[in-house]
Amino acid sequence: MSEIIKGFKVFNPDWTCSPNGNTKQYTCPGKFEEDVTPVRCGQGMHFCKVAADCFNYYDFNPDNHVAEVAAYGEVVEEGDKCATNKLEIIREIPWAELLEMVNTGKGCAGLCNSGNRNSGNCNSGNWNSGNRNSGNWNSGNWNSGNCNSGDWNSGDWNSGNWNSGNWNNTNFSNGCFNTVEPKIHLFNKPSEWTYRDWLNSDARYLLNQIPGDVLEYIWFENMTDEEKEVHPEAETTGGYLKELDNSECAVIWWRSLDQRKKNVIMAIPNFDKAIFKEITGIDVDAD
Repeated sequence: MSEIIKGFKVFNPDWTCSPNGNTKQYTCPGKFEEDVTPVRCGQGMHFCKVAADCFNYYDFNPDNHVAEVAAYGEVVEEGDKCATNKLEIIREIPWAELLEMVNTGKGCAGLCNSGNRNSGNCNSGNWNSGNRNSGNWNSGNWNSGNCNSGDWNSGDWNSGNWNSGNWNNTNFSNGCFNTVEPKIHLFNKPSEWTYRDWLNSDARYLLNQIPGDVLEYIWFENMTDEEKEVHPEAETTGGYLKELDNSECAVIWWRSLDQRKKNVIMAIPNFDKAIFKEITGIDVDAD
């Protein structure tokens, strides 16, 4: 008889799961068998040995069901996920019990809240009803300040989003008691753009396409003396594979743009060639 392995499994509100697009109906309690050789993310019925790991694959949604399960057939395990061909659904875990398990680390790895009295997820502060807060008393998400009802605030008592100041009822403010989104500096000068204008701009869209982690093969005859010293093997291999830095990637990206797209970048308010080159490495006057 195979060793029984206990774990946890999340189900849709109707007690179904849809791995690989194939919907399977379950009941709680119940025993289920499949005539397959289990393969992780392939064949078989899947579960996690740690409750919190289930939410790497499902939203933390109280409309779903979470159950304690036991695999009594063949089991394959890879990473945080297991697959089996024989699975017993033992009991449903009430969400209040699940939150207690997640917050205290009982029956799981304690991957969500490290603070106290949180009803949201992944909080390191206390009394948060939102998610991923490191401050306290937040009802929004991703706040490092306190008492925020918006998101991504590093200040306190903000009801908007992305505020680093306090008591703001707007977005993107680094001051206090503001109700209007502020204009931002561009190239060290005041502009008529708000940060929202920048987020929605074609220029930002283009700049976000600058590639990273670009590799280029440098032939031995084109290597500098410093490169030859760092890569002595290049004399045998004929060169080496170089990872380009951010400026080199930006220059390659710039050269790939047509003139219309270059003009979009240079139409950013207060555009300054010298500052642009200092930050990106791109000389807009170069060929």
